[in-house]
This record gives sequence, structure tokens and C-alpha cells, in this order.
Amino acid sequence: MNTPELDKPAPAFDLPATGEQRISLASLAGSKVILYFYPRDATPGCTTESQDFRDASEAFTAHGAIILGISQDSVASHEKFKAKQSMPFDLLSDEQGTVCADYDVIKLKKMYGKEFEGIERSTFLIDDKGVLRQVWRKVKVPGHVQEVLEAVQVL
Repeated sequence: MNTPELDKPAPAFDLPATGEQRISLASLAGSKVILYFYPRDATPGCTTESQDFRDASEAFTAHGAIILGISQDSVASHEKFKAKQSMPFDLLSDEQGTVCADYDVIKLKKMYGKEFEGIERSTFLIDDKGVLRQVWRKVKVPGHVQEVLEAVQVL
């Protein structure tokens, strides 16, 4: 498993997304991309993180950035989550986990004494040429979106 490197091309992706579409990194050339990986739709931390991105979405758009959320949930699950939270951006479904693996976000986690593999909350900032510019791993939700926005503003 490779870990994506800063200042190198970001791993390509092409996934089914909300709005009955497929979104690829190549199709986003010319825009900055915020790719945030989160464990599950409609869980407390993921909901708060998504709401924070939603609430700041106009500021990201003003700086030429597109926000995309990715988890291993189905598109149908994403559609419900997006509608319930009034998200103005798309969610991508990586049910097979291939893009999660490409971005090295699948980690061994522990809950209630049991170990399992799951998505480690992570965010990637990709510039308008498809180059990875910043990575946040083991994200703590409070204040995270503001930090990402500040990075976008100086990119």
C-alpha cells in the first residue's frame, strides 16, 4: 500500500456519486479539490464534520475549491445523508475501498475492545493541477474545516 506523497500527483479516482453521476479526479482539473474521507454516513462525528464543510462551502467555492466526501457507504445511503444535512456538495461511494486504499486511509481501529479495519478520518487538499498539497490524518472534527479553508486560501 502506497501513501500518497505531497507535491506529487494525487491518486486518480473515478467513483459513483450522489446525483446519479460518476466523479473522477481528471474531470475536476482546473479546480482545487478537498477530498475528505470519513467512516460512516449519519454518525455523530461524520455528521458534524459534514455540517462544518456545508456551512463553509461558500467560502471554499469563492476560492475555487470543490468539496467531496468519500466513505464506503452506498450511493443510496449517501443520497439520504446529503439530503438530510442539506449538503451542497457531492459524496462519493467507495464500497470496494480501492480509493481508500490508494489514499492509505484504511486503518486498524478499536471499538468496544474489538479490532476492525475502517476509514481513519482524513482530508486531502489537491491543487488545480491534480497535485497533492496538504494532508490531514487522524482528524479531530472541531476546528478542522477552518484549518482546511485557511490552507485553500493560501494555495
